[in-house]
Amino acid sequence: MANNPLVDIFRIRDLRNRIFFTLSVLVVHRIGSIIPVPGIDMGALSRFFSGSGGDGQGIVDYLDFFSGGAFKNFSIFMLGVMPYITTSIIMQVLMLVFPALKKISEEDGGRKKIQRFTRYATVLVCLLQGAALLQMPLNYGVVISGIAKWQFLMLGMLTTTAGTILLMWLGEQINVKGVGNGISLLIFTGIVARMPNAFIVMFREIRAQNLNEVFVILTFVMFVGVVILVIYEQQGLRKIPVNYASRIVGRKQYRGQSSYIPFKINPSGVIPVIFASSILTIPVQLSSSLASGNSEFWGKVATAFGTRGPLYLTLYTLLIIFFAYFYTQVSLNPVEISKQIRENGGSIPGIRSENMEAYLTRILNRIVLPGSMFLAMIALIPSLLIIVIPGFPRQMAYIMGGTSLLIMVGVDLDTMSQIEGHLKMHHHEGLTKSGKLRSRNL
Repeated sequence: MANNPLVDIFRIRDLRNRIFFTLSVLVVHRIGSIIPVPGIDMGALSRFFSGSGGDGQGIVDYLDFFSGGAFKNFSIFMLGVMPYITTSIIMQVLMLVFPALKKISEEDGGRKKIQRFTRYATVLVCLLQGAALLQMPLNYGVVISGIAKWQFLMLGMLTTTAGTILLMWLGEQINVKGVGNGISLLIFTGIVARMPNAFIVMFREIRAQNLNEVFVILTFVMFVGVVILVIYEQQGLRKIPVNYASRIVGRKQYRGQSSYIPFKINPSGVIPVIFASSILTIPVQLSSSLASGNSEFWGKVATAFGTRGPLYLTLYTLLIIFFAYFYTQVSLNPVEISKQIRENGGSIPGIRSENMEAYLTRILNRIVLPGSMFLAMIALIPSLLIIVIPGFPRQMAYIMGGTSLLIMVGVDLDTMSQIEGHLKMHHHEGLTKSGKLRSRNL
C-alpha cells in the first residue's frame, strides 16, 4: 500500500515539530494583529469604519489588506514587515554604490555586520513611518480623549516599532526552527487571513445586485488561468549546458562530467513586486497621512499617488522591471558564474571562454525582460479590475492578482519544496506523484 505524503509529514518527528512551531508563530502573528496601540478607542474606531467615514479609504484598505487586518485595527503590528523589507532594499543599493560596504559584506562575519546595520536602520524607518501613519487615528478622532497628542505619538511609535522588530525576530525563528521563509510566510498569512472577508463582501455585493454574476464568473475563470500561468512562470527554467574536462588528482583520473546552469524565467521570484510595493508605500503613506490634515498640497500628492492613478501604476511597472534586473544582477552575476566555471575546468559548448560573460549576460537579459513584464502585468490586475468593473470589491481584486497572488503562489511553492526536501531526506515520497516539484524546461 502506497504511503500518503500528508501522513508521512506527521510521522517524521523533526518535520512535524517544525510545522507545529511555524503554525504557533503564525498564530502569535494573528493575535498581535488585533491588539491595538495604547490610546486607541476601539468603539470609536469600529463606528468610524462601519459608518460613512470609512468609505473611500482606498489607501487604508490597501495597507490593511497586506497587513492582514492589522492596519485598520491600528494594532501593534500595523507596520508589518514592510519597513524591514524597505531597509533591506536600501542597504543592497548602498552596497552597489559604496564599494566599502560590499567589501565589508565579503569579509568573515561581514553578512552579520550588514544584517546588524539593516536592523538598526529598520528601527529608524519604523519610527518615521509610525509617526506618519499614527496621524490617521488622530485625524479620524479614534484616540481616547484626555491623551495628549505627543503622548499618543511617542507611545504609538515605540509600540509599532517594537511590533515590527518582534515580527522580524519571529520570521528569523521560522527560518531556523520552522519550515519556509519566515518573513514571506508572515506576509502570506496576513493575505490569507483577509480572504474570508473578501469573499463575504463579494457575495454581499452580488446579492445586492451591485455586481453582474457573469462578470464575476468570467473574473474567476481568468483568476484560475492567471494562477496556472504564475505557477508555470515560477517553475520555468532555461538550462545552460556546461561540460567539465577530465582531471587527474594524484594517481586517479576523474572522467569529465556534463551539467547545466538553471536560469529561471524570473530568477528574482516575487521579490521585485514586494520591493516595488515597499518603495511606493512610503510616499503613499506620507501623503495620505498629511493630506488627512486638510493640507491642499499633500491632498494633490495623495491624489497623484492614488493606487489606481496613472502615476502610481507607471512607477509601479517601472520599479518592478528595474528591481527584476537589479536583483538578478546581484544574485546571478555572469562574471562570477563564468569565473567559477573556468576555475573548475568547465566550458559552455560552442562558446569561447572569453565570450562566456557576454553569452550569459545576453541569455539573462532575454529571460529577465519577458519575466519582469509578466510580473508587472500580474501586479496591475487588481487596479485594472477595479477600473474596468465599477463596484468590484477592492479586497477581492487584491486577491485575484497583483502582489498578493504572486506572494501566495511563490510562498506556497517554496514551502512545499522545503517540506518535500525533508520528506526525501527521510526516504519518503514527495508531495507529488513523481516525488518532485517539476520545473519547466524552456
